[in-house]
Amino acid sequence: MTFRSGFACLVGRPNAGKSTLTNALVGRKVAITSDRPQTTRRVLRGVVNRPDGQLIMVDTPGLHRPRTLLGERLNDQVRETWTSVDVVGLCIPADQAVGPGDRFIATDLSFLRRKAIVAVVTKSDAVARGVLAERLGEVAELGEQVGIEWAEVVPVSAISGHQVELLGERLIAHLPEGPVLFPDGDADESPLEIAVAELIREAALDGVQDELPHSIAVVVDEIEPREDRPAERPLTDVRASLYVERDTQKAIVIGKAGSRLKTVGTRARKEIEALLGVPVYLDIRVKVAKDWQKDPKQLRRLGF
Repeated sequence: MTFRSGFACLVGRPNAGKSTLTNALVGRKVAITSDRPQTTRRVLRGVVNRPDGQLIMVDTPGLHRPRTLLGERLNDQVRETWTSVDVVGLCIPADQAVGPGDRFIATDLSFLRRKAIVAVVTKSDAVARGVLAERLGEVAELGEQVGIEWAEVVPVSAISGHQVELLGERLIAHLPEGPVLFPDGDADESPLEIAVAELIREAALDGVQDELPHSIAVVVDEIEPREDRPAERPLTDVRASLYVERDTQKAIVIGKAGSRLKTVGTRARKEIEALLGVPVYLDIRVKVAKDWQKDPKQLRRLGF
């Protein structure tokens, strides 16, 4: 049997289900998820191992019309990833009609030559069969309009698992022949601090509204095992700074008498303990970095 290996990324407008589907394909949590658009800010990787190949999924931010310097840099990350992978999957949600955002991205993709482009109709469990059929027709029409001949058109549901296995199979089919690229099954080279920071940000995004989700950034300042603990009762100290852009946002994140920050910390601590495999003491300090999304110096300091 021919063995194939290579890289694929899922692209699409914000909140098209890319990160949820990436996690479903990999079979574990690679990227944080939220119902807030533009949740993904880092390029993360996860491995799908099958008898016929090894697929490295690259999770990218949603491509959008940027309003800030951060948005421009995230878009640059996405387009740079397109050029480095073997297969691109354009995610179009079944519960929304094909719109200008989808056409904008598809037009950009049409300039990729000699690269397989797969149309992935996500959230197929959220609509009736008639609506799904209508969406598939719109996807076919979109390809004709922008000059893309879809390598595959696959409707999937990351939530129910419908055709997720099939999508993985079809993505691998378009990879080049090659050996196993990551024998240990781990392709993500991001520092541990970034993974922990993303888990804290995911917890902080839950329940916030308006512009606040875009204004939240997290930097992990320290991850250190506590020295005075016995071997059978380890404890790791995690200290992090959660940045917002205004004092009013800081008050929202902290909540009345610190109630909301406590909830964020409890949720994040459970996820971090699962990641590290040891009990964690989590200390989150909320700070203001005025208009950091537009400031090159602050963007660099926050890791963008």
